[in-house]
Amino acid sequence: MIEKLSFIENKYKELSQRIIDPKEMEDRAEWQKLVKEHGEIEPIVMKYKEYNENVTRLEEDKEMLKEKLDDEMKELVKEEISELENKIEKLEEELKVLLIPKDPNDHKNVIVEIRAGAGGDEAGLFAGNLFRMYSRYAERKGWKIEIMSSNDQGIGGFKEVIFMIKGKGAYSRLKYESGVHRVQRVPETEASGRIHTSTATVAVLPEAEDIDLDINPSDIRVDVFRSSGNGGQSVNTTDSAVRITHIPTGMVVSCQDEKSQLKNRDKAMKILKTRLYDQMLTEQNAEIAQERKSQVGSGDRSERIRTYNYPQGRVTDHRINMTLYKLEAFLDGDIDEMLAALITTDQAEKLKQVG
Repeated sequence: MIEKLSFIENKYKELSQRIIDPKEMEDRAEWQKLVKEHGEIEPIVMKYKEYNENVTRLEEDKEMLKEKLDDEMKELVKEEISELENKIEKLEEELKVLLIPKDPNDHKNVIVEIRAGAGGDEAGLFAGNLFRMYSRYAERKGWKIEIMSSNDQGIGGFKEVIFMIKGKGAYSRLKYESGVHRVQRVPETEASGRIHTSTATVAVLPEAEDIDLDINPSDIRVDVFRSSGNGGQSVNTTDSAVRITHIPTGMVVSCQDEKSQLKNRDKAMKILKTRLYDQMLTEQNAEIAQERKSQVGSGDRSERIRTYNYPQGRVTDHRINMTLYKLEAFLDGDIDEMLAALITTDQAEKLKQVG
């Protein structure tokens, strides 16, 4: 750990010099990048400086004990040594937390995709419940929601709904939501009162910024067609719906929610970029050693992560074995307690690797 901290300290000194060097000012974008990196490692360097100062004081006190001291002075030095040892131990833990690799996507907006899974109409209604849950959570956080694409059932649920959540730290809070969500309840149409199990898949993707991904225009095919389904009389009278195919991967995105072909194209491109960026990240993560992956779940869409049990009024996250008996409040967006536990577990696992 000390070796790593010394490297960061030297890097900080080098960056400090380059930031004030007039030559670096020629390229504004490069200079801003250096300033950002400098700001990110500064808390680590300041904490490491404090750590070193205390280690030096401890060594000095230990040397002092070897000298001839009266009993009162000796006790004072021993007391200070004990205090310094406790402080150094605490600083070591703080440094370990600061050394946890930061997710470069944590500050980003997210695109959330919810799809009905097994269970027919009931799965679609559950997908609608999840959409409302995340919408209510976003409201509590003061984040904005924009529906990108939706395919509703006509009975209050969704076969699929894709939406963006814009807000500081949206990805850092919601990234653990990817996976299969399962509901156990008695459907309103079930006369015998039998409990049915249905599922919906959730994918939480960091929004791809233009600097993250550059799509070659020759790699995409754009088709326009007439919208279908709900949307008012004017939606169906023009070829406003857009389907974009990414030829190298075969990935297809359709958008028809807007009356404007241009708006549908913009939304479809945003979804396509985000999916391609997510695919790129997934491939990169697969190449990284196992210990660098998130320990609270792989984020795999096929992994069953949570069960919402209506008869018992509980919600259980299977990755951390946590059960909350407040299902109604949870589905109304009160999910921070669960998210905080997932983040804490993930950090604890990563701390082991730093140590």
